Amino acid sequence: MKRNMSAFAFYKTAAKQSEQTQVSAPQVKKKKRKENGAAPAVTAKKKKMKKGPVDKKMMEQENQERSSDRQQCPSNGTGGVGAEVLHALLTDLTKVNNSRERASRLFQWLICPNQDKTFFRDCWEKKPLLIRRQNPDYYQGLFSTAEFDRILRTDDVQYGVNLDVTSYTNGKRETHNPPGRALPYTVWDFYESGCSLRMLNPQAFSSTVWNVLSILQEKFGSMAGANVYLTPAGTQGFAPHYDDIEAFIVQLEGKKHWRVYNPRSKDEALPLVPSPNFSQAEIGKPILDVVLEAGDLLYLPRGFIHQGDCLPDAHSLHITISSFQRNSWGDLLLKVMPAALEMAMEEDVEFRKGLPIDYLTFMGVQNSDKEDPRRDTFVSHVEGLIKKLMSYAPVDAAVDQKAREFLHDCLPPALSEEEKSSSVYGASARWEDGEAVDVAVRMKGQTKIRLIRAGVARLCSDGEAVHLYYTTENSRVYHKEEPKSIEIKAEHTDAVEFLIHNYPKFVAVASLPCDSAEDKVSLAELLFEKGIIHTSEPLTTK
Repeated sequence: MKRNMSAFAFYKTAAKQSEQTQVSAPQVKKKKRKENGAAPAVTAKKKKMKKGPVDKKMMEQENQERSSDRQQCPSNGTGGVGAEVLHALLTDLTKVNNSRERASRLFQWLICPNQDKTFFRDCWEKKPLLIRRQNPDYYQGLFSTAEFDRILRTDDVQYGVNLDVTSYTNGKRETHNPPGRALPYTVWDFYESGCSLRMLNPQAFSSTVWNVLSILQEKFGSMAGANVYLTPAGTQGFAPHYDDIEAFIVQLEGKKHWRVYNPRSKDEALPLVPSPNFSQAEIGKPILDVVLEAGDLLYLPRGFIHQGDCLPDAHSLHITISSFQRNSWGDLLLKVMPAALEMAMEEDVEFRKGLPIDYLTFMGVQNSDKEDPRRDTFVSHVEGLIKKLMSYAPVDAAVDQKAREFLHDCLPPALSEEEKSSSVYGASARWEDGEAVDVAVRMKGQTKIRLIRAGVARLCSDGEAVHLYYTTENSRVYHKEEPKSIEIKAEHTDAVEFLIHNYPKFVAVASLPCDSAEDKVSLAELLFEKGIIHTSEPLTTK
């Protein structure tokens, strides 16, 4: 790639799709684990690997989609390369007025040159997608081995909490985590001995990963998470398995050999939980057999079995961005149906009528083979009640329950300097010359305000009170904090809805539909104090 050409400009040239790569068997290091958690001794050993057939039809279809639906990748106009490009992209995104549009643009960058509409129509939850870039710098700046090392040196990384040490040799998957903090001296000894390293929540330590995920979570409407995997050359860290998340495998450094397999049955399509480790004999032949190089991406829907190993000549660093865990129609109905049944039993006498006194004599498994007309009548009555139950289904309330869980799962927004300066995080109140100054800075009727992000807060009711749930005080560590909410007075709910529905427009405090000017200012100051809103201009004492 030319030094004066950005990663995005590079892809405007629409380089030819490289031919599908078949790879020979990598060398695998054999590991012996010590009971005290010390690094296992390793000797190199060649392992013969069967070549799986490549799904040529799928690859041909991918080529057709890429030629017909090629999206011009977003350009930052800087002419920079690598980390400069990603930094410039994230900086440019702060200038986008609507956070949902920011999320769409960042996701488009992630899967470029594919269009997101085509992706969600043809691939999402359906089939894998391979994107070859021939551009090793495309994702540079997202994460690196240098940052991995820096985090080990400067942050409190704990084995089993933030970092796993793993190996997979001769069909056996092992975890080698000692207790305590993961320090470079021990971690890199494990790595040199042939162990893979998995950082479980890089967003807690990397501001760039945090920024990217906090934006993408608005695209998915579901928590966006990540793991980072660093694998030594010639080794494999994990057994074949499938996941319960939609996975975007982003190759950052080196290269990695991947084999992907169809779900073994319809029962394992779009699973609710991850699989156990599989043996090679349990998974059949791969539908995809590829080597990812830096700059490439592989998308895997949940349920697709996969395994990755390193070639003998290069290490691998990749980050897996994930989303859509337990976000199915069934998960929503798990909230709808119990509430619907409770409501139906309160309001409809048909649900409170007693069962037939003799139903145990003709129903149940022990009576399931009997030909008894009473069975047909019983089952028909149950079916009628289930149909009637839907009229009591509190769908909106169940969606609000899902929304509360999502807001608890969310990362807090990663604010730009401009956003900080116009929010509570940049307020001018401070200690100076022996006293607190600028404490009296307050909202006024003409102050213009808006939500700091489209999805930062949501009104939910439990039937008695209305609460505003929000994400700004969440931790970068998953569920470290309890769900955050504030009770909203009944007379202020219209004003909060007004703010939510007017995003991304700034509105004057005086325009809030509250009973008095005092109420308008009081509500605005409450939301400002929680970081939920910011102002069009930084507040001043004037």
